[in-house]
Amino acid sequence: MKIARIETFLVPPRWLFVRVETSDGSFGWGEASLEGHGEAVAGAFEAIRDRVIGADPRRIEDIWQVCYRGGFYRGGPVLMSALAGLDQALWDWKGRHYGIPAHEMLGGRVRDRVRAYAWIGGDRPNDIAAAAAARRAQGFSAVKMNATAEAQFLAAPRFDEVIARVRAAQSEGMDVALDFHGRLHRPMAKQLARVLEPLGLLFIEEPLLSENAEGLGQIAALTSIPIAMGERLYSRWDFKALLTSGAVDVIQPDLSHAGGLSECRRIAAMAEAYDIAIAPHCPLGPLALAACLQLAACAPNVVLQEMSLGIHYNEGHDLLSFVLNPAALTPVDGHLPIPDGAGLGIEIDEAKVRAAAEQPHRWRNPLWRHVDGSFAEW
Repeated sequence: MKIARIETFLVPPRWLFVRVETSDGSFGWGEASLEGHGEAVAGAFEAIRDRVIGADPRRIEDIWQVCYRGGFYRGGPVLMSALAGLDQALWDWKGRHYGIPAHEMLGGRVRDRVRAYAWIGGDRPNDIAAAAAARRAQGFSAVKMNATAEAQFLAAPRFDEVIARVRAAQSEGMDVALDFHGRLHRPMAKQLARVLEPLGLLFIEEPLLSENAEGLGQIAALTSIPIAMGERLYSRWDFKALLTSGAVDVIQPDLSHAGGLSECRRIAAMAEAYDIAIAPHCPLGPLALAACLQLAACAPNVVLQEMSLGIHYNEGHDLLSFVLNPAALTPVDGHLPIPDGAGLGIEIDEAKVRAAAEQPHRWRNPLWRHVDGSFAEW
């Protein structure tokens, strides 16, 4: 048994699917989506093909090590996203080959379902009460929204608006998490973290960018709200300093950015040793979410799962557009069931994927500027 072919598909709204086929015609699917950089990740597969075509697909760990270490330069979002998509596809293939879910090969289930949360409010939060009510009607009990729009380094605080939006969502019976999205610099983030203290939030996410992690300790000292970080970290080595900092309560590895199911299972085990929870980042497509659910099945410290159903980025195609068994990724009473199908547990409409990829997406995130013309974090 050998890997015979690796294909990539840039499909709307902003996803990169990976299909691995072996010499007997069997296959597995993965997702290597890296929002705004899909073409770069697709290009990274040129080197991956040279290294793993002809390899035994059952040797997932060996293939992972070859792809990570074999090219001398390693890490970073592009290479690790490509490796993530390959890794997911290999777990999907192997599960299909043996007729069992991927989590059965990773120790088996520790839970039957995982709590899910949905997005409301868009890039610049608005219409929160109506959006929260709609999510409640879908069965969700938890939502996340951006805390603010673009924010200056120093400005007169308008935190009353943030508080009002949180309370609007809570009035609809929702637990709320706030994503700072790295938009705030430390002077403003400290103030906002303090004023949010009485609201009983699930967590605040990326109060600072991960490259400014040394400032997290100051923010953690100002609030008891759990702090979440990690969507822009790409390996267990990236997460080491965060885990030992004492400032973070929840980490958010992305299974399509951080080396796939293999690496994120290792990251979860590291976090467990520090009593840190996992809430995987996943505003992405169905294969990324299916991989997350395989992790939730076997990692005891996974507590919450993001999903992109109806997210504002999903224009033209939504989470389930390419899925033939949508019930596997449909929330029930605010929870996602652990898929019991082989591999990642979902079936992809290959013909629809191939047709959609004939016009590859060119998704780019918005570019924002402050009123003075300077660049603003999106």
